[in-house]
Amino acid sequence: GKFGGGPFDWATPFGLLCGVGLVAGYGLLSAAWLIAKTDEAVQERARGQARFFLIAVLALIAAVSLWTPIGFERIAERWFATPNIYFLWPVPLVTAALGWYVWRAVGRARDFAPFVGTVGLFVLAYLGLAISTFPYLVPPTLTVWDTAAIPESQIFSLIGVVVLLPIILGYFAFVFWTFRGKVSVGGEGYH
Repeated sequence: GKFGGGPFDWATPFGLLCGVGLVAGYGLLSAAWLIAKTDEAVQERARGQARFFLIAVLALIAAVSLWTPIGFERIAERWFATPNIYFLWPVPLVTAALGWYVWRAVGRARDFAPFVGTVGLFVLAYLGLAISTFPYLVPPTLTVWDTAAIPESQIFSLIGVVVLLPIILGYFAFVFWTFRGKVSVGGEGYH
């Protein structure tokens, strides 16, 4: 088990396409958040940027969704073999419908809707990734169960999660409460 690659093995056309897609996705997420949390000129500029990023994200989701089954036979079998195709076909349709929803929401007065729709696009993209690769990880010869930690290590991590997760959630609730509402261009900030 030694690594046999080089420092730029990640720089494949497919890897770069996925990287550009992720950057566009974060641009869309940021623009949608600005639509929700600002008004006037900043919000209008964010609406224009959201449409640009949405087009890029949908095009890149489509490109990756076409490239993966063409390039990887195992993924093509996962998506298009019977009976999988019968219960997986809604994923691309729901993604397209959600893209249309975000497009429409950007132009309407419901300010938080583009953000919620964009989060939904991220969830569906990650769901597609999970469907395509499960139970294999990187490299595609190892499964989730082959790479799982020993039970003692998992219990140690679980104790840390049980202690820290409520603290983190409480902190985020406090921050969300503190920074609730919109920020106006000429205003004094929050509250």
